[in-house]
Amino acid sequence: MGIEERKAKREARRKNGPVKRFFKGFFAVFFTLLAAVLIFAVGAIYIVERGPSPELRDIFVLSVQQSSAAKPLARLFLSEEQVQKILDDNTAKDDDLTTDTGLVNIDPEQNKTTEEDIVVEDVYGPTYRGKMMIVKDPSRVYVYTLPTYGGSYGVRVKEMVASEGAVAGINGGGFYDAGGMGNGTIPLGIVMSRGQWRNGNKASRFKLIGFDSENHLIVGNMTGYEAINMGMRDAIEWGPALIVNGEPVDVGNSGGLNPRSAIGQRADGAVLLLVIDGRQPSSMGATYLDLIGIMQNYGAVNAANLDGGNSSSMVYNGEIITHPSSLNGERGIPTAILVEAR
Repeated sequence: MGIEERKAKREARRKNGPVKRFFKGFFAVFFTLLAAVLIFAVGAIYIVERGPSPELRDIFVLSVQQSSAAKPLARLFLSEEQVQKILDDNTAKDDDLTTDTGLVNIDPEQNKTTEEDIVVEDVYGPTYRGKMMIVKDPSRVYVYTLPTYGGSYGVRVKEMVASEGAVAGINGGGFYDAGGMGNGTIPLGIVMSRGQWRNGNKASRFKLIGFDSENHLIVGNMTGYEAINMGMRDAIEWGPALIVNGEPVDVGNSGGLNPRSAIGQRADGAVLLLVIDGRQPSSMGATYLDLIGIMQNYGAVNAANLDGGNSSSMVYNGEIITHPSSLNGERGIPTAILVEAR
């Protein structure tokens, strides 16, 4: 190696030395901080799961159980048997409840409305914020679903609203989502849309949420054949029921704090569409008990929980007016509850 080459290498090392030292120092600090955060997080989970507060433990377990990605956190310091007992002790007791449509009196003339008769209000609680939409005319509310199932990806609520020329919409029922990696194209259980049977075994029993031909919100457990015989025009499967025939359902602490969507109906027929933001610093989320309280405050005679988590979203006049929990915004899904434009 010549003298000039050695000089060039020494000069290169002199120039690159500070840069290398900076990056070495940066990554050392970064990984130290990352390790500290992980240690703190694991320690916090240990205190929650094995600490003195069973209520806090249950809320944590129930919350992460409804997040596909976070489910393993429930089992960091609890056995499978302990987690299952928490879930069993906090399961909603809604299996034998069915709507009595006689408690809702709908006046078709009074409910002939326009977009201006849709009211959207902010709702707040200690751990959540969200939106309540009141739709005076229940005949405007229906289930939208994908034309075909099993495609490459589901459709976002905003896109569903736009494709239907609707004025508003929120997410609907559940769908296959193994490991949180589902593509949102295959719904779970029954789907009926505008009188058409779209999905589900008609002989099986479902936790059904939908509207009959007289625009009553029906919440209950029934077979597909029973739903058809009672004149259901739109339906999805999910739950649990929150309020049935004016009485709150025993939901325990089930659900934990999560993003939520729900539907209800007042005694005058007006439909209540609720979306709660969650998994965010400004809104951790709501429990099923929170949803019941909100629906009661708005006069719901019947109400039920819809799919939540990353699916929760409300669209009005072409804009998303809630804050989906996913960094990617709305999630693609197979069903939604839409409101016709007039």
